[in-house]
Amino acid sequence: MKTISVPISGMTCASCAAAVERAVSGVPGVGQASVNFAAEKLSVRWDPSMTRLSEIKLAVRRAGYEALAADTPASVDEHAAAKERETRQTWRRFLVALASSLPLLYISMGHMLGLPLPLPLALHPSHRPLNFGLAQLVLTLPALWAGRRFYAVGARALWKRAPNMDSLIAIGTGAAVSYSVLSLFQIALGDASAAGHLYFETASVIIALILLGKGLEARSKGRASAAIKKLMGLAPKTALVVQEGGDLELPVDEVGVGDIIRVLPGQRVPVDGVVLDGATTVDESMLTGESLPVDKSPGDKVSGATVNGQGMFTLRATAVGADTALARIVRLVEDAQGSKAPIAALADKVSGVFVPVVSGIAILSALAWLALGQTPEFALRVFIAVLTIACPCALGLATPVAIMVGTGKGAELGILIKSGMALETAGRVQAIILDKTGTITEGRPSVTDVVAAGGSAGDLERRRVLALAASVERGSEHPLARAVVAAAAGMDLYEPSGLNAETGRGVSATVNGELVLVGNKRLMDERGVDTAAMDAEYERLAAAGKTVMLVARAGRLEGLLAVADTVKATSAAAVRALRAEGLETWMITGDSAAVAQAIAADVGVDHVLAEVLPEDKAAAVARIQAGGRLVAMVGDGINDAPALARADVGIAIGSGTDVAAETADIVLARSDLMDAVSSLGLSRATMRVIKQNLFWAFGYNVLGIPVAAGLLFAFGGPLLDPVIAAAAMSLSSVSVVTNALRLRGFRARGTPEVKAHGR
Repeated sequence: MKTISVPISGMTCASCAAAVERAVSGVPGVGQASVNFAAEKLSVRWDPSMTRLSEIKLAVRRAGYEALAADTPASVDEHAAAKERETRQTWRRFLVALASSLPLLYISMGHMLGLPLPLPLALHPSHRPLNFGLAQLVLTLPALWAGRRFYAVGARALWKRAPNMDSLIAIGTGAAVSYSVLSLFQIALGDASAAGHLYFETASVIIALILLGKGLEARSKGRASAAIKKLMGLAPKTALVVQEGGDLELPVDEVGVGDIIRVLPGQRVPVDGVVLDGATTVDESMLTGESLPVDKSPGDKVSGATVNGQGMFTLRATAVGADTALARIVRLVEDAQGSKAPIAALADKVSGVFVPVVSGIAILSALAWLALGQTPEFALRVFIAVLTIACPCALGLATPVAIMVGTGKGAELGILIKSGMALETAGRVQAIILDKTGTITEGRPSVTDVVAAGGSAGDLERRRVLALAASVERGSEHPLARAVVAAAAGMDLYEPSGLNAETGRGVSATVNGELVLVGNKRLMDERGVDTAAMDAEYERLAAAGKTVMLVARAGRLEGLLAVADTVKATSAAAVRALRAEGLETWMITGDSAAVAQAIAADVGVDHVLAEVLPEDKAAAVARIQAGGRLVAMVGDGINDAPALARADVGIAIGSGTDVAAETADIVLARSDLMDAVSSLGLSRATMRVIKQNLFWAFGYNVLGIPVAAGLLFAFGGPLLDPVIAAAAMSLSSVSVVTNALRLRGFRARGTPEVKAHGR
């Protein structure tokens, strides 16, 4: 099966999206077809052995719409430019409709308010009714021209038996114009009273208001997708390729894997690569959300679109084009924005039958009022008002726009949410399982304690013990040795000789002419070193889950070191935040129970699962799920892959270049557990907005359509004017999009407030 995302042009409402889905789903070999009305894209999965992409596009065309070229870097720019042109045209048409509607309103209704008519002798409805009507017809024509797309698209949709919102507008305004033209003929035949039955201004103003709503909606939808546009705009266009004859500036599309590229101070890194020469700092905030620059030296990885600091360096390209970290992030966000959340299912079903149902209600309402003795003019107003106030757009935009803004905001924060399903499920999580190593802890050992023998607590004595141990360990590649050497960075160390590693015990070497031992009690006992003075301290640190190394010189105990995988600075705060949200917290690890309990007590986790093998982690997740809870699993996305896949929501926490963790539903660019808190918070905020939008969209139609049908009038209230109905319809879509845009103000947990002076 293949999956592709194809932009669709010509859609104007959710009913259009439903029509495209039905048409594509009917093609043999298509497994799934989903149209995102807000993003105006079709996501389709099909069997290439049964059908071709060209046949899928043909089905879209037969439904009355156009399938554009599949997304590529070039086509994305073309589609964006075409959308901008369409938006500008909408605003120009609105201005034309407005320019004709204002004088039309004045002529048709001004005399009712006692306002003076222009050319009163020639346009007075009582004295010159035919001139009065013809002037209105002439002023209506520009508005009809400005709204010509409603008629063309609406009529085509009716012909295809898939009526949409344009069909409703075309029928409603067409009925008003047709009735007015009929009245104009009656005036010409001598019936001056027919001048009171003209509704040209209704059609003109409805078109102007709907064009205004379309313009505002397009502008808001553009803001909703601003995050993805911003990401795509970060990629540099050129690269400085190092060649024998000198540096050559080439388009980044021409850079190949293995090319040597020079990056100057302040420039964006053009592609992913490995630093060959030079040292600098790189701002990776666009990938990870981390504001502090990261030091880079030979051997370090750098990602395309990150910003070089003050140093100059060269890199060897390892990934270009669609394979770079930025390109993968953009694809992840686009896929998520094109997906649907389960909560949208009801809105999709309603949108699919919305227009035919509304058309039926409009006809039945008009006929009912005629049967009750009302005039044809009254029935016409009801008919037009029902058709005009109905708004499938609000229903179609309620969910996808919120998902677009939510996932886009997540990308800005280094939180990559892969689908609408993941977004919805994450908002309902009840329990969260945290992997210990690399998630709660740093994932690498470091020195936590240095104790000098003889009860001395002075810093000088502790530094002497650490320097001795590091002088021996500097010749070893063991992870514990590297931790000791790292802790002694900046100290003056001795050069060891005669290094001897004793498996399961420790290491020995001659330092400054004396034999120095670094290891466990077994090594010390074998070499006759008395450790009784530090046995209590040794046992205390070992009970805390730390690896303890004794240090002896010339047969005399000098002190000890404790090494452990340290807890990340933000882990405890993140766990507190998760518990404050009402989540049950679990920690899972393959370490011993003693180590696990010590870490759990340090960060405040509710439950601990220790000594769990990697292959058994998925089963542990299943046991927690068996209690009826929705479970999120946070891990590194590699060793924890089975557990991430088994959880209701898998959250991979890792480096900014590991954005394609296949088994995770959410990928965090930084190795910071606080981002997991933010991802759940963003999901909950997005779901709140979606529910608000759906409530407003359904509520608007449930209340608005009966009012337009004359429900209030039946109980002595007013009859809704079609012009007011058009204004309400236009504003309903804009309000839904505007509500979703509030998500752009979401703040990540732990983000400091920005002071007024910028510091």
